[in-house]
Amino acid sequence: MRPRHPRRRGLGAVAASLVALCAAQSLVAPPATAAPKPPTTSSVVSTAEDRAARAIAGSLTDSAWRDRVKEAALTSDEVAVTDLAGKAGGTLKSDLAAADRRIAAAKGLDAGVGPLLRLRLGDGSMRAALAAGTTPWVAAATSDDDAATVTAYDSRGRAHTLDARTAPSHPVYVVDIDGSKALAAGLGVLNDELARYGVDSAAPASQKASEGLSRASAAAAGFWTTRITSVELSDDEEPWIKGDAEIYTLVTGFGQDGTARVDPVDMPYLDNDGTVYRPNQILVNWSLYKYNLADAVMMEDDGSTNYRDLAKAIATVLLTIADQGTYIPLVNAVLDAIPDDWWTDDPDYVDSWYTLAQSDNGTRYGARGNGWMTVEPYFVQEF
Repeated sequence: MRPRHPRRRGLGAVAASLVALCAAQSLVAPPATAAPKPPTTSSVVSTAEDRAARAIAGSLTDSAWRDRVKEAALTSDEVAVTDLAGKAGGTLKSDLAAADRRIAAAKGLDAGVGPLLRLRLGDGSMRAALAAGTTPWVAAATSDDDAATVTAYDSRGRAHTLDARTAPSHPVYVVDIDGSKALAAGLGVLNDELARYGVDSAAPASQKASEGLSRASAAAAGFWTTRITSVELSDDEEPWIKGDAEIYTLVTGFGQDGTARVDPVDMPYLDNDGTVYRPNQILVNWSLYKYNLADAVMMEDDGSTNYRDLAKAIATVLLTIADQGTYIPLVNAVLDAIPDDWWTDDPDYVDSWYTLAQSDNGTRYGARGNGWMTVEPYFVQEF
């Protein structure tokens, strides 16, 4: 018998080792690759605004169009820039319309909400230079109160880094969202979604006079409410590039059926911190609630709010809380339901008021110390 060739014996051993190694590896699952996280609402909105700012800046090389925008910015606090862009040449109109659609989708709004982008002059101190003919730069608004710098673009596409706390002498157009329009549409979506999830809320509390009356006892000639006579938020320094706040409050409690309910209340007048507002606005309609206690969580829409996600998160938590025959504060449940990424930059949470009573009459300070409001019982009488 001829001896086995040494080389073949070596190759055979290597082959056997490779087979064994492959067999062993086949028993071990490959390392899992983490799925990329979907972009947040805030990042989608910020990116869309930044692209819009660059597109508008580039369009200002057209002197006739530049004059038209200047006139609009000097005669109005806010310019519906997408509509105005219909009079511009090139692709600006379609670029801004695409940004509007991305923003609406990111915020969970229906496509029918229409254009949301607006343009305004960054600061009143810039009016003289703009009127004198200086070609302005264009920047996207920031939702971050702690931003140290902002980026503005000139008509040649060059980026300029600006101090977020001190307005520059060079005029700057700021592109952001029509917050009042977005919030009104968003609260409509929030109401519809909460009702769909079973957290009954058919309309904002400020619009529920007819609903409240129908639920009041037949003997009553109206219903009791809590009315805000004055309100103020703390005076916090904000970047000049940031626009007015868009504030709303989530009133929570147990409905007549014992199920947790949420009633969003729009507060479109609460634009600035450090200002006392006297709205005489109804906050709580007590005919809708089982107990004479309710909670209020004040929020800000800074552009990062997705109303469908908010409704789902709140409903998921509140539907697990059963009526125990006595009032249970729901503020913490609402705050716990807010997605973690909403707290990373500019908090959407403003302040909260625990256990507002139907009999409260006077000033109540928020638990966070960021605001106060004076309330009073107010009877809404049937005509």
